[in-house]
Amino acid sequence: MPGSLLGTEVRRVEDPELLVGRGSYVDNLRLDKPLYVGFVRSPFAHALINGIDTSEAEKAPGVVAVYTAADLDLPALPVFIELNPSCARYALAPDRARFAGEPVAAVVAESATAAADALELVDVDYEPLPAAVDVEQALEPGAPVQFAALESNVAKGERDEAGEKVLEGADVVVRARIENQRLAVAPMEGNVIAAVPSAGADDFDMTIHVATQMPHGFKAAAVKLFGWEPDRVRVITPHVGGAFGGKVGVTAEHAVVIEAARRLGRPVRWTETRSENLQAMPQGRAQVQYAELGLRSDGTIVGLRCRVIGDAGAYAGFGGVLALGPTRTMSQGVYRIPRISYDGIAALTNTTPVGAFRGAGRPEAAAMLERLMDLAAVELDLDPVEIRRRNFLQPEEFPYTTLTGASYDTGDYDLPLREALRLAGYEDLRAEQARRIEAGENVLLGIGVAAYVEITGGGAGGEYAEVGVGADGRATIKVGTSGHGQGHPTSFSMIVADLLGIPLESVDFMQSDTAVVPRGGGTGGSRSLQLGGSAVREAADLVLQRAKELAAARLEASVEDIEITQDGRLGVVGVPSSGLSWGEIARAAEEDGRPLAEETDFKSGGATFPFGAHVSVVEVDVETGFVRPLRHIAVDDCGRVLNPLIVRGQQHGGAVQGISQALWEQVSYDEDGNPVTASFADYMIPSAADVPDLEAVNTETPTTRNPMGAKGIGESATIGSTPAVQNAVIDALKHLGVRHIDMPASPQRVWRAIRAARDGELVSSWREPPAAFAGLPVRAAGPSPDADEAVA
Repeated sequence: MPGSLLGTEVRRVEDPELLVGRGSYVDNLRLDKPLYVGFVRSPFAHALINGIDTSEAEKAPGVVAVYTAADLDLPALPVFIELNPSCARYALAPDRARFAGEPVAAVVAESATAAADALELVDVDYEPLPAAVDVEQALEPGAPVQFAALESNVAKGERDEAGEKVLEGADVVVRARIENQRLAVAPMEGNVIAAVPSAGADDFDMTIHVATQMPHGFKAAAVKLFGWEPDRVRVITPHVGGAFGGKVGVTAEHAVVIEAARRLGRPVRWTETRSENLQAMPQGRAQVQYAELGLRSDGTIVGLRCRVIGDAGAYAGFGGVLALGPTRTMSQGVYRIPRISYDGIAALTNTTPVGAFRGAGRPEAAAMLERLMDLAAVELDLDPVEIRRRNFLQPEEFPYTTLTGASYDTGDYDLPLREALRLAGYEDLRAEQARRIEAGENVLLGIGVAAYVEITGGGAGGEYAEVGVGADGRATIKVGTSGHGQGHPTSFSMIVADLLGIPLESVDFMQSDTAVVPRGGGTGGSRSLQLGGSAVREAADLVLQRAKELAAARLEASVEDIEITQDGRLGVVGVPSSGLSWGEIARAAEEDGRPLAEETDFKSGGATFPFGAHVSVVEVDVETGFVRPLRHIAVDDCGRVLNPLIVRGQQHGGAVQGISQALWEQVSYDEDGNPVTASFADYMIPSAADVPDLEAVNTETPTTRNPMGAKGIGESATIGSTPAVQNAVIDALKHLGVRHIDMPASPQRVWRAIRAARDGELVSSWREPPAAFAGLPVRAAGPSPDADEAVA
């Protein structure tokens, strides 16, 4: 048999149909006489709805129906992870709007234009209320409360009994208020759905075409919401133009479209506009962290105290869970920290609900810890690389269980750091930095370092796969993950081709159709290769074992003597003239009464923990505050690398989003809760010209928790890049006395920090956290119950 495909660069097999326009998205779907939905959205961040007059809209040309919450009478929307049952949300706001852009009514019409025109005719009687916009102010006494049943804006919270005791014995304590700003997910394709009802007795009652990361999860949520029998619903997801955590579950708009199709008996569709996407798709990050790190004078860590607020937005969005789950779970990072105290609050505000965004709680933990390490390096006059090395967990300590309950599988944290420093030419960069300072130049050099570890493939669920071979000799893969650009067809086909000796071009790939693939966990939390790939490998191995048995019976040999030959047949060891093709084996299987196909539900040995180190090099103009990224070196360790080309693509995409958070992107609201970044004219998405060339390489430290030896890679570079860039900006200015600049490091923020330092102002990065932390219940011992589930 030829050498292994695994570990080699293979171009993506799914790209050609997209490049020539044969790929299909939900919005390309041709339907018979479809109806179109438009949404009346609240212009207020917080307002009572005293009445909605739809009479004029109902008379408008082309309008088929106009719905309010009372008309639909649907139960509360199912949630991905429930943060607080008192914060239920409905498809249309029934009596109160809680963020600007929330749907309060829906128009169904014969065309999208007719629906848009009729929206202007819906008359909503709003009674504006005070809004809680800033998450810290939302926790102050007297802040506008979102849900009367809670009596405050704390949707959920818990504190650690140890508190400041974890810092006892420290020679130095560094403190910082660190903001992980709110980000828009901003996929190329927004939300889109087409619901098609059918009355046929042998057909599905409803077929839903939807852009989602988790078709089976979407189906489960729809079944729960509408009370359907599971076998009467079909969910199909074609190509998806990006998701990054933003396309999970049944949204308010999805529910309205499905209910309209059910009531009207016609196909109904909705495609989100960009302004709707920036207003209403769940957003990411949105944490404020009050962090304190105690160290001895030699730079070794004594203890870490964290008090973290997660802005859940309206309705206790999933993002609030992240501050209590994954951020806490990963707060120890790559370091030996003897004591940790972690308090967390998920706070309600009159803003768009917060959900997952590439990394989902893990980038926030790394950003917090890596900022503290740089602050400590300055305070102790240590090189930022040296202080990290003095505190790294060592390879011989693995597997290692952290104080927050994470079970690290394998790690060598200095390995990627050494490689990143070598590629960067670290000593030469420091020399150039010193030269510019000594020469009094206005454009200074900053070098930022970050080391990280993250959690991937968590949760209790496994993944489904089926592999079969037909009489034509072609293999078919069915898998429960749902790729939307990550390269699943290529990667999974490589596994089957490598194991069975079938040419890559003779492998067909099927996903994202609940009528074809019976179950699956979908895609999120960097789970796909380690769970879905392992399931495919397991199923392919079962096919191979059965094929060997069939071949052995027909070739009159023992099963142990059957091998895959150089020409891809199954033959007898040492007898090159004998052998059966895969087509012949498949026909033999059918003659025996069962097709040559095997399915499996793979269960992993636990979450895996990728790690890495990033080095960022930036220039900072002290006259204008402008930051220009020059180089970014990403060395990420995701265990065994199956396809370096695909891994590198994931690193590039993740690093660009992380760099962008550090320098440009931020969702902003005015004091009344009106979004001021509701279009790409205002929200700073970078172009290719803004981002430096990325130097992405890998080290490989395989895991033992799945047969592939693979860990996740989809989010790793996002986690390492953001703190590296933020540290680089501050590093360029630390000789001036600048100690911290919040993200994004805009020219205005950088210039103000420089001016304050030159004026002799000691601007502290610390302030005391809200008093609400003191009133939290003490958390139970052990890991957070949501820690794994939130990255499943």
